[in-house]
Amino acid sequence: MADVLETIEDGVAVLTLNRPEARNALSQPMLAALLEALPRLSADPKVGAIVITGAGGAFCAGGDVKGFASNEGGANHGRSPEQAAYSLRQTMEVSRWLHDMPKITIAAIPGAAAGAGLSIALACDFRIAAKGAKITTAFAKVGLSGDFGGTYFLTQLVGVAKAKELYLLSDVILAEEAERLGVVHRAVEPADLAKEAMALAKRFASGPTITLGLMKKNLNTAERGDLALSFDTEALNHSRSAQTADHAEAAKAFVEKRAPVFKGR
Repeated sequence: MADVLETIEDGVAVLTLNRPEARNALSQPMLAALLEALPRLSADPKVGAIVITGAGGAFCAGGDVKGFASNEGGANHGRSPEQAAYSLRQTMEVSRWLHDMPKITIAAIPGAAAGAGLSIALACDFRIAAKGAKITTAFAKVGLSGDFGGTYFLTQLVGVAKAKELYLLSDVILAEEAERLGVVHRAVEPADLAKEAMALAKRFASGPTITLGLMKKNLNTAERGDLALSFDTEALNHSRSAQTADHAEAAKAFVEKRAPVFKGR
């Protein structure tokens, strides 16, 4: 059975982490599958949004701690820190693709999201979680400092003080508390999770996808805190979006007092 399942429906690609027996802990085949799928889906004009979720009631438990314990070198598997860092950095591109690609990315979190699994969810543009889902940075409890961009993304979302609390204590919070803190956008009834995530994804997939991608780039640029760079990026991307067929259709629909029909062009 594949460690990542992929489906495409109505312009939405769904990637399901599929190691339910291990609460979808990250494996090398899983990471390799994600690193193959994300660039491909990013470039696919038929895909307007991407949902990443987990099978079996969990999102992703993070790294395979049982695997770490069975290796004399722990998480490094006997390699030097430099060798391990190089290998890890390559797999962390999963988070960069989710954050940077010009498609809107949504994490649908049915249950436990921990460690690198939480980092991957944080890399997405939107997070919808089932009420009662357990969320934790987890790293401090296994003697690791954190990877897959979680320290960056969480600091952006909740500020330095709260990010330090969530990382250094590694307490478990429920989806409802995560929603209050802004870690997730919505906490919904478990039975409604897939429906809510797909409805949001289809909304983006049926929208002006080129413009949405440019808007996402503007917002990512703003994270750097450089006003001049943000102005330059906005000016360029606004001018690009003004040349799309979707913009022309939206302007025409406004005059004609009807809903626009976007084509992603």
